[in-house]
Amino acid sequence: MTDLLIRGAEVSGGPRTDVLLRRGVVAALGTDLPTAGVPVLDAGGGALLPGLHDHHLHLHALAAESDSVRCGPPRVHTAAELARALAAAPGDGWIRGVGYVETVAGLLDSAALDALHSTRPVRIQHRSGALWILNSAAAARVGLDSADAPGVERDAAGRATGRLWRADTWLRSRLPDTGPPDLTAVGAQLAAYGITGITDATPDLSAESLAALGAAAASGRVPQRLTLLGVPLGRTGAARVTTGPYKIVLADSGLPEIDTLVGTVRRAHELGRPVAVHCVSREALLVLLAVFDEAGTIAGDRIEHGAVVPAESLDVLRRLGVTVVTQPGFLADRGDDYLRRVDPADLPDLYRCRSITAAGVGLALSSDAPYGPLDPWQVVAAAVSRRAPDGRIVGPGETLRPAEALGRYLAPLHDPGGPARTIAAGIAADLVLLDRPIARQLAEPATAAVRTTIIGGRIVFDR
Repeated sequence: MTDLLIRGAEVSGGPRTDVLLRRGVVAALGTDLPTAGVPVLDAGGGALLPGLHDHHLHLHALAAESDSVRCGPPRVHTAAELARALAAAPGDGWIRGVGYVETVAGLLDSAALDALHSTRPVRIQHRSGALWILNSAAAARVGLDSADAPGVERDAAGRATGRLWRADTWLRSRLPDTGPPDLTAVGAQLAAYGITGITDATPDLSAESLAALGAAAASGRVPQRLTLLGVPLGRTGAARVTTGPYKIVLADSGLPEIDTLVGTVRRAHELGRPVAVHCVSREALLVLLAVFDEAGTIAGDRIEHGAVVPAESLDVLRRLGVTVVTQPGFLADRGDDYLRRVDPADLPDLYRCRSITAAGVGLALSSDAPYGPLDPWQVVAAAVSRRAPDGRIVGPGETLRPAEALGRYLAPLHDPGGPARTIAAGIAADLVLLDRPIARQLAEPATAAVRTTIIGGRIVFDR
């Protein structure tokens, strides 16, 4: 069913109106619209919005997280708690841990992880997503000590420490082949949040991952409109997915040579693809700005995260015309840890929002899930309050007004820093109906307000 009459909805904060959907698009807005043979959904004065877009997340990692052991706050805070969590992992094979942070038990290596759990092979991912730590049993199974792969850390004697930096593809190739995880539950959760479009930011997607993501979109297991950043240069994505900018990772564990990076950016631009560059530190941003000055920019170039953006770089970002896709949800999730451990000189520059928009730079909000909170309403609230778990405010001068924060989830997938979408005749019927007026939702953003989510005129979630 792609024809529907939504009756008595609040659109753009105005008086109640009817919205007619036909063949997957908004056909008309007004009163006394024809209803013969068209199902009717009574909005009861609830706000009707364009569907939300999450401009940066990782679908397969999200699905895998449900079968993983949580290894960091808020569930695990000490080495003893981590040891208990690993011992309680179900099954008798590999243990996959996620969300680890050094405040639990320091910067782990194989020996330190053996002291916590040695009977089963264990791999634990740092909450940044940049690092895996393997215990000795896991290291032996993947042949870590004899591995010749980038990202395998070694000590002064040349022995593998058990730490792998940005080596996901290599590690995956050495693990039991279970195939890509099922995305049905992830797609349903996104729909329940009111999300109708997503950008998967996983870099360097394999042919198997591309095929699996395309199949999930084609089957409706992921009902959202899907854009992929990790499609290799010169390749096209699968059916029913869009190839987005080309994902480049500036890893702080080993920044690339500027000439190499300039060459990669130029090659992407020559193929007609913008770039989306993972950039979380001051040093990485300065390198990237130098690269853009040398290689030039094109419409659609974007910076992923922008975790530290010095004030003096804002004018440069505006001149370059790039968009910053950031995640203030991290402040609500771990802002207290940032206040303890981030260099005080970087705190004013952390996950900027207001100053970015004030400088005329495009801004989009996103989750970076599973590494940050997936709930878009939690991210919106974090952008408004910037409140850490312990109640302190991180960067009080960087707050957004509620409508501004929501608008950064309403930008088009192809233009995440652009104007928020609005409901008008002729647009795709990708909509979310709330059970309350927009003023009430903005005053206290809540997932519970999401009543119905519609994609292409089809109801994909109905509370």
